[in-house]
Amino acid sequence: MIPVFDGHNDFLLRLMANPARRDDIWLTGDGRGHLDLPRMKAGGFAGGFFAIYIPSPEAGDGINYEALMDAPPYLLPLPDPIPLERAQAVAMTMAGHLFWMERTGALTICRSVAEIRAAMAAGQIAAVMHFEGAEMIDPDLDALHLWHAMGLRSLGPVWSRPTAFGNGVPFAYPSGPDTGAGLTEAGKRLIAECNTLKIMVDLSHLNENGFDDVARLSTAPLVATHSNAHAVTPSSRNLTDRQLAMIRDSGGMVGLNYATSFLSPDGRRRPFAGWDPVLRHLDHLLSVLGEDHLGLGSDFDGATLPADLADAEGLPRLLAALEAHGYGRDLIEKIAHRNWLALLERTWGA
Repeated sequence: MIPVFDGHNDFLLRLMANPARRDDIWLTGDGRGHLDLPRMKAGGFAGGFFAIYIPSPEAGDGINYEALMDAPPYLLPLPDPIPLERAQAVAMTMAGHLFWMERTGALTICRSVAEIRAAMAAGQIAAVMHFEGAEMIDPDLDALHLWHAMGLRSLGPVWSRPTAFGNGVPFAYPSGPDTGAGLTEAGKRLIAECNTLKIMVDLSHLNENGFDDVARLSTAPLVATHSNAHAVTPSSRNLTDRQLAMIRDSGGMVGLNYATSFLSPDGRRRPFAGWDPVLRHLDHLLSVLGEDHLGLGSDFDGATLPADLADAEGLPRLLAALEAHGYGRDLIEKIAHRNWLALLERTWGA
């Protein structure tokens, strides 16, 4: 079985929703969601970026967002910013769950590529602590250094709502990513400090002006951990060919997102059967990025997924579909894990 190192998952969010049952959810599996230890082992999920994400309060506006995303065109309103104090409290809770997972002996929080390789070789899940949105970091960046000391090695300045550091794209179809202003002055300082600390910067939810700001300021490879091709599905969350070329030219990386609304050419959220949308995105991404700059970024436990890739146990079926489509073993191994490890070596060092 080819191991998979994954660019993005939201398992910690699911774990936080019911901490009283976390042994069942993580160690034995409760049959819900997309990830747990038994299904990771069965599917060859060897590790990846575990997101710490601050959920927005329930809107209470009576809008059925799921129905809207099944009836394009749509433009969903963005939630309000999250206060720093609330974000820090939630982030600490989610980090606590990740450290608890390490204490179970089945997972290792990795701070270097050497640690990732060692964990994978030992049959442990290799976890990288990642922030999906930087609401838990103050504009003076003091908290960034604290989190780095705790193991933070990857960070997206924004989820889709605005932060002190910049603006994300709304969930919109059809739409391009040019949706607002770029990085704030605090955001520019954040990118510089992430470069100094060798924290990978994730562009997945950032709007086009913010993307361009990072590209101009950063000394590290450009990375989008869970994004797809705008040329195939014109969602605001997907990357244009211009952005893909900039990522390629920087020595960067894109992880294919399994979310149906970013895969389906019509932008609909409903699950689909078969592999055609997945393969169309992979083919296009390969044509622009080249084979050394593409990986997987599932969005497990954070999105609606295709029917044939309903959870981590579906990963061997995905890799089999790539082989049937004509991808060779070497390319499949690059997409599954080798490109991510090489990218992290370029970003972090060995």
